[in-house]
Amino acid sequence: MDRRPLPHARSVIAERVPPHAWFVISAVFHYLGPSFAVMLFAHIAPLGVAWLRITSAAIVFAIWRRPWRYFAKLTGQERWLVVSLGAVLAAMNSLFYLAINALPLGTVGAIEFLGPIGLAAFGARSARNVAALIVAGAGVYILTDVRIAGAPLAYLYAFANCALFIVYIVLGHRISGEGGIDRLGLSMLIAMIAALPFGIHEALPAFRDFGLLAAAIGVGISSSVIPYVTDQLAMARLARATFALLLSILPATATAIGFLVLAQIPTLHDLTGIGLVIVGIALHRAKETH
Repeated sequence: MDRRPLPHARSVIAERVPPHAWFVISAVFHYLGPSFAVMLFAHIAPLGVAWLRITSAAIVFAIWRRPWRYFAKLTGQERWLVVSLGAVLAAMNSLFYLAINALPLGTVGAIEFLGPIGLAAFGARSARNVAALIVAGAGVYILTDVRIAGAPLAYLYAFANCALFIVYIVLGHRISGEGGIDRLGLSMLIAMIAALPFGIHEALPAFRDFGLLAAAIGVGISSSVIPYVTDQLAMARLARATFALLLSILPATATAIGFLVLAQIPTLHDLTGIGLVIVGIALHRAKETH
């Protein structure tokens, strides 16, 4: 298989930047883009915004990497991984936007993490890591403070997104490494096609308003290009359990961005949960090997 690496200069830069730094960039943009998407919901329905996000990212990857050139050279298993990841990205992004249309960003972020903390627990091999998971899990529990009454369907969307987020982490690690960004680009093109029947009609208002279209493209780049590429750069050098536990910062990130961008003011309850999540991350010790 022809797996084209990044040009040498960019490879050196990518290797010199600590993988945890790539993760922090991903964590910020993981919710910064969706916070801007929430602002678009007044003009474009959630599934339309989700499809525009996916499509914008797919076009960027197509221009940047031209990933379709490598599809014929993939093995059968690699093709299955790429197609599966594409389907997961389409469903995960759509469900996520349906959830944040009715729930605070911090709440959806906390629910999204409930699955990955279980994935991290599966890879934990020390008492210290187990303690870190317990503390971070308690923080997520406090942050979530699930109140099903009032928005049961939105919570269903949020928990379904959580389940798909686990699959994304697993598949994302399997395609990571040399050529991982090209395979990610292929998956994004597949996601665009998979989400088309559900999002194209609701996305039509953006094609009649250049300002809305430009905003949707910005959401796509900040939500699906920057975080997914930096995820790949982090996943390539972090053990899956380590990456999964680091995801515990996402509820705190979601709450902070919800406050700064959407004026969703966190309560003392929320801040207590965020504090426990940060303590859990501080306690965690990564393995020496990938």
